[in-house]
This record gives sequence, structure tokens and C-alpha cells, in this order.
Amino acid sequence: MYSIEELKELINTVDNSGVTALQLEGADGEKLSIKKKTYVATAPTVVTTVETTTQSVATDTQPRDAAAKLDKTINSPMVGVFYSAASPDADDYVSVGSAVNKGDVVCIIEAMKLMNEITATESGKIEEVLVENGQIVEFGQPLYRLS
Repeated sequence: MYSIEELKELINTVDNSGVTALQLEGADGEKLSIKKKTYVATAPTVVTTVETTTQSVATDTQPRDAAAKLDKTINSPMVGVFYSAASPDADDYVSVGSAVNKGDVVCIIEAMKLMNEITATESGKIEEVLVENGQIVEFGQPLYRLS
């Protein structure tokens, strides 16, 4: 027969080891079985929701001759939303007939919730605004035609 101290020591040994069960048979024919409770850990289920948005892009239907006229332009340096003014109630940075110098702010393009001031890449006079306020613009898309 095992003493209480021997049983406690066996239980602690099983508890602190990687063994999940211990079976002993003594000289007297006594049988002792110690089993550790095992817990099955399940990985949490991860659900990923992907939100997709579809945007319609207007195609340029102007003939190639019109594209040749756009030789002196201020182009978008990024993809985003074009804004002609700093806020809805503010005046436009530039309009048809405005004179601009290289480095002047001409519009804002919102990209990834950041408002980016776009500056004139060359000096000239605004002949035509080629995009509408709130329109999505692409990288390299002409925004203004200069004379």
C-alpha cells in the first residue's frame, strides 16, 4: 500500500511531466492508475470579410487629335478624388483664365483619406479644366490644359 506522501509525489510527478497517464502495479498486486485531464485546444475560427466596391470609369471618347492638343498640361501625380478647392464653400484654387506659376497649388487630390495639395509643374495660363470636382482621377491623367 502506498503512503499519502508517496501518492502526492506520484501525482505531482505526473502533473509536472508530459505524461498523461501512469499505471503501477505493486508487489502485493495493488494497482494504481493516475490519469491527467487533457484539454483539446481548438483554434478560433477567423472570418474575414472582404468589402469590394465597383467604380465606373469614364472612357475618353475624344479623337486622337484632341489628345495632341493636350501637350502642355498639369497631370495627376496619383490616383484619388479631385477637388478644385480646399473646402466645399471655398473658391477654386484656379479657374479658366487664371495665371499659374510653377509650384502654385492648383487643386487637392484625396488619396487614402489624405488631402494632397497638387502644384503646377510649369507656368502658364489655365485654358481648360479637364476634370470635374469630386471626380476620381488616375495617375498621369491631365487635370488642366495650359497655354
